[in-house]
Amino acid sequence: QVQLVESGGGLVQPGGSLRLSCAASGSIFSINAMGWYRQGPGKQRELVAGFNSGGSTKYADSVKGRFTFSRDYAKNTVTLQMNSLKPDDTAVYYCNAWIQRVVGGLVADYWGQGTQVTVSS
Repeated sequence: QVQLVESGGGLVQPGGSLRLSCAASGSIFSINAMGWYRQGPGKQRELVAGFNSGGSTKYADSVKGRFTFSRDYAKNTVTLQMNSLKPDDTAVYYCNAWIQRVVGGLVADYWGQGTQVTVSS
């Protein structure tokens, strides 16, 4: 069993900051990729930031310079520091990870339950 547990989120005024964290727990051999997606009202789910199987970190163009993604290898945790938030950042934010549970096993896709971020005055 693997779980992605998200924390953070909430209501913030434009220009404010929030911090999201996601911890992967359970039977984990390796995490090949991990990051944050979001889905705003009436919009498709999109990648916000994350690292891929090659170890590179990628950001959506709309958040570059405002959001910072980081990873704690020892704790299987990723964090998204969101600064200078805008109303357009309002969305449900989901943690996603591609995890290999055992040596030689398949790599499977896991999702957190989602956390609401609302940017409004």
